[in-house]
This record gives sequence, C-alpha cells and structure tokens, in this order.
Amino acid sequence: QVQLQESGPGLVKPSQTLSLTCTVSGASISTVNYYWNWIRQPPGKGLEWIGYITYYDGSTYYSPSLNSRTSITRDTSKNQIILQLTSVTPEDTAEYYCARSTEKYGITSFDSWGQGTRVTVSS
Repeated sequence: QVQLQESGPGLVKPSQTLSLTCTVSGASISTVNYYWNWIRQPPGKGLEWIGYITYYDGSTYYSPSLNSRTSITRDTSKNQIILQLTSVTPEDTAEYYCARSTEKYGITSFDSWGQGTRVTVSS
C-alpha cells in the first residue's frame, strides 16, 4: 500500500522560499500512469491544486495562478517529490498535501494522500 509523507519547515518568513518534501513508500514514483501532485488548503478555504510531476519523464504542470512561483521536482533515488514556492506571503499559509493521481478516459482521480503539513508564513 502506497504511503505519502510530507515534511518541511512549519514556519517561513515572507519573501522567502517554501520548500517541502513528499517521501513515498510502497510504490515507485516512476510507476506507470501515476502523477504526483501538490495541493494546499488555506485556513477556512477549499482545496487548491498547485501542480504535478509526471511518472515518465518528470515533466511538470502548474496551476496558472501559481506558475511563476512554483517548482516541482523529483529525486528518484530517494523516491521523493519536492515542492518549492518562491516569494511567499501570508496568503501562502496553508496545509500542504502531496497526493497521487491517475487519469483514465480523461478523468483524474486522486487515490492516495499524505496526512498534510501545516506551513505558516509570518515574520
């Protein structure tokens, strides 16, 4: 059974770069047909998809609203997915999740989630 675990600093200062790691166990991040996502939920708000990295060549796709500040990379030797979000503001305060998804017949399904990690942006 696949497990995802997010880790990283819980407090980041404004204008700095937020960096989180998702460590995957029970499955390879290179497994065919899976995508590895970052999603966040600000306090009192709904889920916001940040972006994903593909299983086959590590190509990425980001939310247009966060594209200019987001980088998702992978370390296949450690089976990890890394999120970097630059120039953070207090509006980036949220619970951050990594999640696995698959696509079939044009429909995306999320089948595994990490427990989430809270990040607060504050001076």
